[in-house]
Amino acid sequence: MKYYSYENFKNDTNSLIEKVRSSDFDAIVAIARGGLTLSHVMAEGLEIRQVQSIRTELYDKTDKRDQISIFVKCDFKSAKKVLVVDDIADSGDTLKVVMECLESDFSDIDFSSATLFYKKTSIYEPNFWINEAKEWIEFFWEKDFCHSKNT
Repeated sequence: MKYYSYENFKNDTNSLIEKVRSSDFDAIVAIARGGLTLSHVMAEGLEIRQVQSIRTELYDKTDKRDQISIFVKCDFKSAKKVLVVDDIADSGDTLKVVMECLESDFSDIDFSSATLFYKKTSIYEPNFWINEAKEWIEFFWEKDFCHSKNT
């Protein structure tokens, strides 16, 4: 298990912002919960006001479920280019399903995806990513703010 600190997050997120900047996205969709922190910071860095979220459930702590649950309710109004963000493309199941769902529901929008981590065994490779994941990543927001884990 690898601990991923705020300092690493800040540096990697700035790198990811620079990677996607020239794409001129109109909106960001966070895959909740892992993509929420990243989407907020990227929206600030890219000066994007339109931030939405999709809730998915595939993992219970470190245990992967047999089936993904997805809860979609997005309204893009005038957006033409949308960036979908998550913390990691581990199995790739979540990103693949979310991207297919969005592309099916909003066929007139150009969707791209971005993550901080990408595992080479993932079935879905994000358009933009920073680090290759070779072990389980424990993000600072999963560890540093949970009272039960700090005691």
